[in-house]
Amino acid sequence: MILPGWILGGMKHAIRVRGLKKRYGEVQAVAGLDLDVAHGEVFAVLGPNGAGKSTTVEILEGYRERDEGEVTVLGRDPARPTREWRSRIGIVLQTADDRAELTVRETLRHFATCYANPRDPDELMEQVGLADSAGKRIRQLSGGQRRRVDVALGVIGRPELLFLDEPTTGFDPEARRQFWDLIAGLARDGTTIVLTTHYLEEAEALADRVAVVARGRVVAEGDPATLGGRGTAKARVAWSEGEIETDTPTAAVLELSRRYDGEIPGLTVTRPTLEDVYLRLIEAGEPLADGAPQTVGSAS
Repeated sequence: MILPGWILGGMKHAIRVRGLKKRYGEVQAVAGLDLDVAHGEVFAVLGPNGAGKSTTVEILEGYRERDEGEVTVLGRDPARPTREWRSRIGIVLQTADDRAELTVRETLRHFATCYANPRDPDELMEQVGLADSAGKRIRQLSGGQRRRVDVALGVIGRPELLFLDEPTTGFDPEARRQFWDLIAGLARDGTTIVLTTHYLEEAEALADRVAVVARGRVVAEGDPATLGGRGTAKARVAWSEGEIETDTPTAAVLELSRRYDGEIPGLTVTRPTLEDVYLRLIEAGEPLADGAPQTVGSAS
């Protein structure tokens, strides 16, 4: 749900980055990265280990200094954070302190005291699916339940912007799907979400837009369904005796149907998956020839 700028004080973007650079010794971790995230959208950042995505997100969160570039997050430079600005941001790290001996209820009530206008802890436990575990100590929870606690802590202060770092690592398929429902609900409420994940199906299920980061730059950006030309790529029509790539798969299937008098043996019709496009992009590791990332369906 991308919200119009006039609702949000005229700020067009929740996040705007231009020419971001960060070096660690001889290693150029971020090499002139540009990025825009609209208010109210779920934005996924994809990339292999070492691509620069974690460094970029840490700079956006205000926990790492940049070398060069312009960065604005909720209207402020994160290198000069204020307490008020931090209260508008929620962060769910890949690993977090277990707070093992506190119960879920005690944990949420304690953290609620840190904010001027927190969510009601009991209502929040219900929202994230922890009501039945309210009296359990954190150490007694499953991995999926602990992750729900992490998310509850990330949103208890009613953040406008939520950073999620690999939120479902280690989840079984059922727990992952339940977690996706939780994140989708937060997005429907208008929370802007920046998600880093290695699960491409997670990005496809949750994100309004994705950015692929390779060698410290955004090499493609857009709707998951159309990223990198995916939406207009040729379809692959395969059957037991051959295969073709075509822009008109329906016509090809009709022709095959006439050839085989109706039933086509072993017929499949596929287009490139997000994984296919992602692997091609990170292997190339370069933006388009004019130096700008490929942008399809950008937020206005």
